[in-house]
Amino acid sequence: MKFRTRWQILFLPRARSFLGWTRHLFLVIGILTLSYVGFALLDAKLYQAYETWRFQQALKGTAPSIGSGESLHLPPLPPGLAEANHTRQNLGIAAGVGSPLGLIEISAIGLEVMILEGTDDGVLRRGVGHIPGTPLPGQQGNVSIAGHRDTFFRPLRKIRKNDEITLTTLNGTFRYRVDFTQVIDPENTRVLANSDEAILTLVTCYPFYFVGSAPKRFIVRAHRVPLG
Repeated sequence: MKFRTRWQILFLPRARSFLGWTRHLFLVIGILTLSYVGFALLDAKLYQAYETWRFQQALKGTAPSIGSGESLHLPPLPPGLAEANHTRQNLGIAAGVGSPLGLIEISAIGLEVMILEGTDDGVLRRGVGHIPGTPLPGQQGNVSIAGHRDTFFRPLRKIRKNDEITLTTLNGTFRYRVDFTQVIDPENTRVLANSDEAILTLVTCYPFYFVGSAPKRFIVRAHRVPLG
């Protein structure tokens, strides 16, 4: 029979109890975390399905003009008027945070997702976000759109030069062709600078499979082309 000290008699049962309680705590935390992730993914999927259906119905009701963008009568945003993005009217919908602005499609990589106004967490959880301060989808200038690398913009890892990108709004359909992709530092905001040309900039975090807060940004730059 082994001799047990008073410390062992007092401590070991408590240690086993604590380890058992900790194991159950981590199990509950894991279940809650997985439940939240599942809820967030389901919420995003249902939201996208509903908003896409709603948008398609609106398209049928408004008979939008289809062209290379010349039919769009909204003028480019003047420099320094970033705040105007939140009050401008586009697609017949107020461009407030979270408002649906249109649909982005890249058939080459199987991407189709609604564009919402803004880039806060709630917006990017449910779609991709138009970056405030840049021209609205379909306007002249550098239209900029951001999305999460682990959800809607994950397919961007497969995008290639000359792939076509289509933006569909209630004011028309606009097609872009990819010029290049680039990896930059988060502090580099020059890629969002406005342009006299009709261009499109897509932004997501990089690397795509990085665990935690990704250190870089992945950029896709495209120019608008006539619809063929």
